Order: sequence, then structure tokens, then C-alpha cells
Amino acid sequence: MLRDRIAAVGLAEQIAVDSAGTGDWHIGQGANAKSTTTLNQHGYQLDHTARQITPSWFADIDLALVMDTNNYADVAALIEISGSQVELRMMRAFDPALSGIAEPDPALDVPDPYHGTMDDFLSVLRMIEAACDGLVTELGMRVSCPEFD
Repeated sequence: MLRDRIAAVGLAEQIAVDSAGTGDWHIGQGANAKSTTTLNQHGYQLDHTARQITPSWFADIDLALVMDTNNYADVAALIEISGSQVELRMMRAFDPALSGIAEPDPALDVPDPYHGTMDDFLSVLRMIEAACDGLVTELGMRVSCPEFD
């Protein structure tokens, strides 16, 4: 979703998006079938194989986004181990409707729909879309005004 929105505003050449999990339990697997179905039904294509983030990733990352407070703590620890200067943010913090909630806060958690219904996957999709819209607006400002950082 984020890649699509970044491309739609013409920033694909300036902003790279990558994805990995904090755990190792799905390494090498494709996305959950309910995720793929939900994304496809809403115009998104997904070519994804699960990987695990490691401290070495942070050498080339400016902004790390996480989906929940548990991942926030895990990624913060990995960033510290890496010695890199990386901005760590919760994805839903970019949802304009949730502005003012300090990170990390469970109110910003994206629930994991893995064992849920299709409606749960749709709900998560809507959460992430709202956050992506806010994030792309901010990224656009950062790219056009490097002093924004």
C-alpha cells in the first residue's frame, strides 16, 4: 500500500520501501492468503516473501515503521545494537485521526488479523491506508525540504 501511494505521488525514485518481520516464524513463506485476497480485492498487488529484520538492515534505513508496541520495543533494541541513527515510528501515528497520541502507545497498534476473519483483514487494510496517506504527505515534505528532519 505504501509503495503504491509513494509511486502515485511521484516519489518512487526517491523513497525505497522494504519489509521484514521481527520474528523468524514465517521466513521464506508468502503472505497469508487472507492478506493477499484482501489486498487484491482492493487493487493492491503483493509480491512478498517473509524475512526477518536484523541489526545490519539499519545501516541503510532512515525511517523504521512498526505496527505495534511489541514490535516497537523489538526494533528499538535492534537499532541500538546496530549503532545506527534511525527514526523509529509507529505506522498509525501518521493517521491524521490519531494525531496527538504519543508513541509508543497501544492505541496506535495495528491488530494482527492472522487468525481473524476477512472483516478483520479489511479493518487492518483501512487502518494502514489511513496511515499511509498521512505518511506519504509527510514524506513528500521531507523530500522537498531536507531540513525538515
